Amino acid sequence: MKRTLLAAALALSFANAAQAAGEAKNIIFFLGDGMGPSTITASRIYKYGEDGSLAMDKLERTARVKTYSNDAQTTDSAPSMAAYMTGVKMNNEVISMSANTVATNPGKDANGNLGVNNCAAGNGSTAVTILELAKAKGKAVGSITTTELTHATPAATFSHICNRNAQYAIAAQLVPGGAGYNAALLDGVDVLMGGGRNHFTPFDAASNKTGRADGRNLLTEMAAKGYVVAANKTEMNAAAAGKKFIGLYSSKSHLEYELDRSATPPLGEGASQPSLAEMTVKAMDLLAQNKDGYFLMVEGGRIDHALHGTNAKRALTDTIAFDDAIKAALDKAKLSDPTLANTLIVVTADHDHTLAFNGYAKRGNPILDINRGYKDKLPSKDADGNSYTTLVFGNGPNRPNTRASLDSATVLADNYLQETGVRLASETHGGGDVKLFATGAGAKPFKGTLDNTKVFSLLKSAFGL
Repeated sequence: MKRTLLAAALALSFANAAQAAGEAKNIIFFLGDGMGPSTITASRIYKYGEDGSLAMDKLERTARVKTYSNDAQTTDSAPSMAAYMTGVKMNNEVISMSANTVATNPGKDANGNLGVNNCAAGNGSTAVTILELAKAKGKAVGSITTTELTHATPAATFSHICNRNAQYAIAAQLVPGGAGYNAALLDGVDVLMGGGRNHFTPFDAASNKTGRADGRNLLTEMAAKGYVVAANKTEMNAAAAGKKFIGLYSSKSHLEYELDRSATPPLGEGASQPSLAEMTVKAMDLLAQNKDGYFLMVEGGRIDHALHGTNAKRALTDTIAFDDAIKAALDKAKLSDPTLANTLIVVTADHDHTLAFNGYAKRGNPILDINRGYKDKLPSKDADGNSYTTLVFGNGPNRPNTRASLDSATVLADNYLQETGVRLASETHGGGDVKLFATGAGAKPFKGTLDNTKVFSLLKSAFGL
């Protein structure tokens, strides 16, 4: 009997060790750009109340992540996402390169558009990404975002460059066999979605002023390599499994904020853009055709943009849309993998922002509203007798020379910008730790306080690499 119990205990121990090492068939890595702890809390209250829960809150493994870059206490998105993807600390503005890479400013093309690659030969070396490692193991890989596809976060999964703003060169790294292609991607990234079609298509003085000065149509080139190319939700939904896919849902720049997407006039691009949840489910459908599994990166990128603009309402709404994508992925994954024994889902952020809670608001007070005290339920007042909002920013453009009282109609409007402590043209990132949530195969090691480079090691381990 004792031998039987011992054998069972050893078997369980070995099984747990195997799960800790992971050997996950699939990994879905969710990145909320700029989604610091205060943004998560405010979004939860905004949608579900103080006692509610986001989908990400329900994931059983949690950790804190340190986000500093190689040369700065407060990182930008390029090196922080690249640290997750490569395990290397690099300088601000650098994407998936070695730590000694200098962020050389990009140049302008013949049409005056910023984005030409000025990286000198010998300026650092490439750092292998988890996406490239997964591809080498025979897995399918995907990168989807609500920003331009060539923006810092998605670019860190497939590109190597000394400055994040060289977006025309970043786009060229995606075209199998084309000039500038990242050969480490082998036959190419299997699923790509986002905005910024202009970086893939030729310059036209009338219709595409920020298009490519080299005259290349990268989408035509990718179609010739077997990609299905989509420009809207309808075309995305119609894409059949079995072929590579690229969907660019904005002719230039990013996708619409979630708050504005459904409000866009019927002929505008926003009305035809899929939600992040819809993009995620479609990407999972396409990638799941690979019998060896897949790696998928999903970015809620416009959270960051709204925070830079000190527009909390759009930031919270986009955070909820990001959380809805997490829920959609969990629901879909569990249809075929109920216990997520083969699938690892990780949710985190690349950096914090300066969003902060202000005062002692009563429970149930709308999070975007003026602060009302928990004792008297009346509008809280500053030292000069003026009301103020619960959410404020440490810095940004909206710092009045003299404060005046605020009212609910003003502060609850879609375009209201929260007040800031220090006047700057744009709100900056924050240097604080961010949250990480995980569930499924190989999730157990995600705990404690981790450096962002350590997350890369855990992803590798989960894939058995």
